[in-house]
Amino acid sequence: MNIVNRIDSGLRNEEQVLFLLAENAEKPQGTPSGKMITDSENVSFVYLLEEEGGYSHVYFTQDVWPLMVEVLKMDADPVLSWKDGVMALPGFKDELTMLIYNIEGNDNYGELFTSAVEQAFSSILQPKE
Repeated sequence: MNIVNRIDSGLRNEEQVLFLLAENAEKPQGTPSGKMITDSENVSFVYLLEEEGGYSHVYFTQDVWPLMVEVLKMDADPVLSWKDGVMALPGFKDELTMLIYNIEGNDNYGELFTSAVEQAFSSILQPKE
């Protein structure tokens, strides 16, 4: 995957998840949009940052999906961190929740991506008893 702004790792403390931008990433441009999309070809969730002419993208690879599950179980939206800055990601939980429920059982995203999401987020997708 040759995506510059990608997240491969993160940290969790008691109150929040901190996603770490890859070392070779560019400093994020724009402001948090509160919107997420998917990139099923690269098996990633993508958080959008608003820029003057459109959007820039931050890719969340499968390596951090377990942390994304943790975000969904917490009260706070996560934070994006890079060498010299941090940025809150508002709307992350709501958008991710909507996406994983939309992806469940929906092969329009591709069988590989759908299966990966269903497996990684199974604890969220399980019906509550």
